[in-house]
Amino acid sequence: MGKRILLFLLTNILVMTTIVIAWSLITRYTNIGAIQNAEGQISYGALMIFSILVGFAGAFISLAMSRWMAKMMMKVKVIDPSRPANAQERMVYEKVERLSRTAGLVHTPQVGIYQSAEVNAFATGPTKKRSLVAVSSGLLQTMDDDAIEGIIAHEVAHVANGDMVTMTLLQGIVNTFVVFFSRIAAIIVSRFVRSEIQWIVQFAAIIVFQILFSILGSIVVSAYSRHREYHADKGGADLAGRDKMAHALRSLKMYVDRAKVNDRTDDSAIQTMKINGKSSMMTLFSSHPPLDDRIAKLEQR
Repeated sequence: MGKRILLFLLTNILVMTTIVIAWSLITRYTNIGAIQNAEGQISYGALMIFSILVGFAGAFISLAMSRWMAKMMMKVKVIDPSRPANAQERMVYEKVERLSRTAGLVHTPQVGIYQSAEVNAFATGPTKKRSLVAVSSGLLQTMDDDAIEGIIAHEVAHVANGDMVTMTLLQGIVNTFVVFFSRIAAIIVSRFVRSEIQWIVQFAAIIVFQILFSILGSIVVSAYSRHREYHADKGGADLAGRDKMAHALRSLKMYVDRAKVNDRTDDSAIQTMKINGKSSMMTLFSSHPPLDDRIAKLEQR
């Protein structure tokens, strides 16, 4: 899920920034949708409406693009269910299909494999019907069959739980506050410079504050993501069996510990998991709880 969250957040920031830049230019030259009058006074009602529209538009555009962006950026090879290229592709697709039926999904997600040494998998997509479950080649080469099934069950549970849609709604709320406060902060900053360059300073400040506040807002989204990971672990245990789900998490833990012993600190294969071992400040931006916590939570069931 870490890949899914990262791609979604990056897409959201890019979409939001593009919308605000375009809208700022429109209001500059046409005065349509302006939130300040000629005296520079702010219409907070108009600003809030503008923030809601832009905030949720950015979130839902990012959601609509999520599957396409993931396939493009991760270079995912989608498996043709009627003609798998090899036994490995057939195995992955059959696991996703079987677990999807068990989860009550009407449509089997698209299934793909992307070439990477990392041990990872992710699920994404705007709806359950148009979802994608992808696994890395590193995961298939490193994990045994039970661990692979547990990890795939975890990702299918994300699709069945509708986590991408609920995260999008949360992102829309976060975006609303980002747009609202970045505009106010930019207007305040622009008042400290000469009137001739106020618009330029305000325009630049909006972009800077929006990116900064978006990064801070990602703390809220990451906290939600960590919360949903426990639910996906539970869902994975219901689909594949608790033993397989616990075995999958322990296998990831063994892989991370082995990498630490070998001091492969710059190995891209463990970057997604290594965040669990960083400082408490970096943990705020982590999309996953520590593996030890996830294993303990699962074993308490």
